[in-house]
Amino acid sequence: MNILQKRQSGVPVTEHASPTDRPPPRRARRIARRTGIALVAVFTVAGVVATGQFFFGAPGVGHFRSIDGRAEYVAAYEKAMAALPTPTATHDVTTAFGTVRAYEWSSPERADTVPVVLVPGRSSGVPMWTENLPGFLAHHRVLAFDALGDAGLSVQGVPLASTDDQALWIADALAQLDADDAHVVGHSFGGASAAAYARHFPDNVRSLTLLEPALTFAHPPARMLWWAAVSTLPGIPDGWRHTALGKVGGVDDHDPTDDTAAMIEQASRHFSAALPTPSPLGDDDLRALTMPTYVAIAERDSLAGGEQAADRARELPRAVVHVFPDTTHSLPMQAKDRLEVELPAFWRAAE
Repeated sequence: MNILQKRQSGVPVTEHASPTDRPPPRRARRIARRTGIALVAVFTVAGVVATGQFFFGAPGVGHFRSIDGRAEYVAAYEKAMAALPTPTATHDVTTAFGTVRAYEWSSPERADTVPVVLVPGRSSGVPMWTENLPGFLAHHRVLAFDALGDAGLSVQGVPLASTDDQALWIADALAQLDADDAHVVGHSFGGASAAAYARHFPDNVRSLTLLEPALTFAHPPARMLWWAAVSTLPGIPDGWRHTALGKVGGVDDHDPTDDTAAMIEQASRHFSAALPTPSPLGDDDLRALTMPTYVAIAERDSLAGGEQAADRARELPRAVVHVFPDTTHSLPMQAKDRLEVELPAFWRAAE
């Protein structure tokens, strides 16, 4: 009799689970549990290491991890740069801390304007300004550079011991570029560098613009710190890196088909940065920033610190502070139309 016939005839039936239905042996469950715990431990340690490297910098100078990695990054960088208006000049400026790659956009009509200097965020370089540059060029001579110690075509030669050193190399480069009286604009960690430069060289800054400035007015949320650190881990799967980069940028998913996003991914994969960690400005630091200052903070997923950062920024002597609705840490790109109108007006008022 088969099982159905036995059931129909009333004969007791003992059913046996198939091998696939049986629970795993106790030993197998222990191994699986231990493996899971080990993986969590590995990635927790890796995250801690990455956090240290991301925020405190590796010893020495920033560098590519391999020759092939640099080649992949440069190819992505050049593709992203092709989306910008063609620079009128390219400069490799020698400073006390290394050679700074800078690009200039100028014309006879804008030659006598107060220059606008663009300081990029981490791993972003000059191509991050693709969305903003055309609107700025209509009004001013513009200079943008890749930061020393970070991914880009600048080459660091001497360690940066503090944010004071950040201010020094920026001052050195801008003096040689005839831009030591400028409207200075910084995004993310570039905002912290721009603020350091303005604090040390206030007479050189006609106005200061800080777009989602990291570690300038407040500390970021812990989860944003975590994702920022994970995004720089070497050797992690592409899917994880895309998720981390998306979280840092405040978007649902990192888009590797976007040229600038692809460049940033290559930077996080291949470049080991060596940068000092900024600290939120103290009361004396705020009072020292006496130039007109425009501060833009994202409404959500703010690496700058959100409303807490905005409240702190309002203590600046001459500040215009906005919390931009429906924006994230990618504020310069998300709010490009508004910035294209408000920043030139702000610069005119500062002059």
